[in-house]
Amino acid sequence: MLLPSPETWLPQALTAPFRSIQDFFDAGGPVLWLIFGAALAMWTLIVERWWYFREIFPREQQRLREEWDRRHDRHSWYARRIRAMLISQANVAMGATLPVMRVVIPMCPLLGLLGTVTGMLEVFDVMTLQGSADARTMASGVSHAMVSTMSGLAVSLSGMFFVHRFQARVDRETERLNDVLTYEET
Repeated sequence: MLLPSPETWLPQALTAPFRSIQDFFDAGGPVLWLIFGAALAMWTLIVERWWYFREIFPREQQRLREEWDRRHDRHSWYARRIRAMLISQANVAMGATLPVMRVVIPMCPLLGLLGTVTGMLEVFDVMTLQGSADARTMASGVSHAMVSTMSGLAVSLSGMFFVHRFQARVDRETERLNDVLTYEET
């Protein structure tokens, strides 16, 4: 039995993943590109927050502790206000990108719904042009409708988990800062 030469199967094997991705985008219609852009933005923000909590926040937390420990006055009303300001600034920094993620997450299913509507309009256009409901000609529109809906929901669900985890971390670290930056009672 003769094996095919690498000149024939190697290019096909290397380009197969890209062709399947292109087929997926073709099946989902033009709205799928918008969902992809939203997913890319959301996952960029997720990676950025992960990096922040892993690399940047520990240094920031240490800086806040040192700044508070350098203060001689830790019992006056002003000291309490400065402490509250430091904790508030840290809280804002920890949750900086969460509002954007909270907008992108519900936007993705809505983009999927837009894909559903455009796909169904495509089906109705085919029915109008042909005067009948031929399943083969309507399949492309139904595919656009279902693939875009599924993609929007999948992107949204994957982001919900991380936003919840990051918000819990923000709350936990804020409470921890409340405990670490102690003030002295007079």
